[in-house]
Amino acid sequence: MEIGLFNETNINLDEYFKTIDKVLKKGLEILEIDKCEFNVIVVNNDYIHELNKNFRGIDRETDVITFALEDDKTFNPVDRVLGDIYISIDKVFEQAKEYGHSELREICFLAVHGLLHLLGYDHMKKKDEEIMFSLQDKILESSNISR
Repeated sequence: MEIGLFNETNINLDEYFKTIDKVLKKGLEILEIDKCEFNVIVVNNDYIHELNKNFRGIDRETDVITFALEDDKTFNPVDRVLGDIYISIDKVFEQAKEYGHSELREICFLAVHGLLHLLGYDHMKKKDEEIMFSLQDKILESSNISR
């Protein structure tokens, strides 16, 4: 299992990255996935805005956006190469304040949310939302990440 953690901001994220790594590994353990690779890339609002605009046609920033390689039916690796999770650090700070919890909790939540999207989970329908959000809560609670 390989999780690439990349900081494309000018903010020191070393402590966040240590926890994100542990939380995502706990999530993969819970989901019973042992061989996979993916990246978490932390960027600013301007960068994620451009990704959202260019790839989703939505002209605004977002908190997390994923690019799942397994969505490409021609892609057939030996091990699972899931794709990339982009997280806006600006949104992490804004939303942590808005929701009244720590920045660490917010960035871990977004990383787990992104991982679940890479694995094919979504929240477009109520039933799917309940499944995905239940898994998010289970992974975060198992990692001692609370509100």
